[in-house]
Amino acid sequence: MTAPTPRRAVLVAALAVATAATAATVPGGSAEAAAAPSAPPAPRASGRTVDNHFWYSYAHWLAGTHQGTTAVGGARPGLEIKTPVGRTEYADPHTGKKSTWEYASWTSPVHRSAVPATEAIASWNARTPAGTWIQVELRGTYGDGRSTPWYVMARWASGDRDIRRTSVDGQSDGRSTVWTDTLAVDAPASGPRITDWRLRLTLYRKPGADRGPAVWLAGAMLSAVPDRFTVPASTPSGKAHELKVPRYSQETHAGQYPEYDNGGEAWCSPTSSQMIIEYWGRKASATALTWVNPKYADPQVCHAARSTYDAAYKGCGNWPFNAAYAATYRGLAGVVTRLTSLSELETLVRAGIPVITSQSFTAEELTGAGYGTAGHLMTVIGFTAAGDVIANDPNSRDNASVRRVYKRRQWENIWLRTKRPGAAGKVASGSGGVCYLYVPAAPDAAQLGALQTVGVL
Repeated sequence: MTAPTPRRAVLVAALAVATAATAATVPGGSAEAAAAPSAPPAPRASGRTVDNHFWYSYAHWLAGTHQGTTAVGGARPGLEIKTPVGRTEYADPHTGKKSTWEYASWTSPVHRSAVPATEAIASWNARTPAGTWIQVELRGTYGDGRSTPWYVMARWASGDRDIRRTSVDGQSDGRSTVWTDTLAVDAPASGPRITDWRLRLTLYRKPGADRGPAVWLAGAMLSAVPDRFTVPASTPSGKAHELKVPRYSQETHAGQYPEYDNGGEAWCSPTSSQMIIEYWGRKASATALTWVNPKYADPQVCHAARSTYDAAYKGCGNWPFNAAYAATYRGLAGVVTRLTSLSELETLVRAGIPVITSQSFTAEELTGAGYGTAGHLMTVIGFTAAGDVIANDPNSRDNASVRRVYKRRQWENIWLRTKRPGAAGKVASGSGGVCYLYVPAAPDAAQLGALQTVGVL
């Protein structure tokens, strides 16, 4: 109900047939061969289904291969342009505008995944002032030693004046395919899996500019969540805990800004993002909101929608775009990952970290929701003593009715499963535990411990 085109529904349907499209041309990228030195498959870690790895420290940015970039220290270390290595023309497919950019790039070290993976989702946190943008690419190695192409996972800027923020459709090597924000192997049950990977970040700025973008965090979550209609029940902690998170309804924006997918039920993701951004004490400046119609309530939600809109996806539900938007606020970091149980989610909430979760369900599967959805984001803010989930559900008629309590067993199943009964007896998809985590870039001891416990750091 709340996503314009649920990416996992498209992914599941597409994987039923063989796909082989030519990967998109990368502006300013090198024409490296698709093959890589042979490497043995990574050992399968017993019981593990998710592996996270992110670069964010000064030592991280010193590593890897620099082509015109440099590591920058300070309170928030990052990657910046030192000396551009070339110029390229980029023709924006969404505006038709052609512009010349100078660029530099950084290629990460290879990360060996603890989980031979069927899916990968990249995350990045960056500052892109006017006249700058970044491109994020991921290249995996299969268990047989062959490599994927350099897949473009995003062409991204925090604003939309220079380029249109976009994912890149039509990328495949016949063994894996990029679906909006997710790289997925085409035959997870029988084909090769991704055993290691690396990122390439290309930073662009207008020719002759003094400064360019800065990247503070980049990495990916790789996973191999088993196909399942139901998941094991977790044991509640037995302790009630609820965070005071602002409440915003997406439905109060119905019909607003058709150019950003028309508000209302399409804005669950940015509305959820805005709740947590404000929970951490951040908000858009009055200057940033001057473009919003003054008759509209909660203009910051409109701003979040514009700031997360994916011009290729034609919606605001691109997972990493939401995390990247949250990280444009001072001192915040954001990543997309998967959790493996409701107990892990409880660990985060008890440490003061609310979590945005992605789920799909029929109206009958979630008591009290009053709707069904092929893909919806909501914010988990607490748990009752009985272990039931307290959520700020943006699919509510107004802000006052956003807080909901959902039955624990129902909720964990609709969130963690990968398959569900669909219309006319067909099988539909589930997110397999996808969530957004927005936290301080310098977390306190409790927050750090919780993030380590759930495997994010």
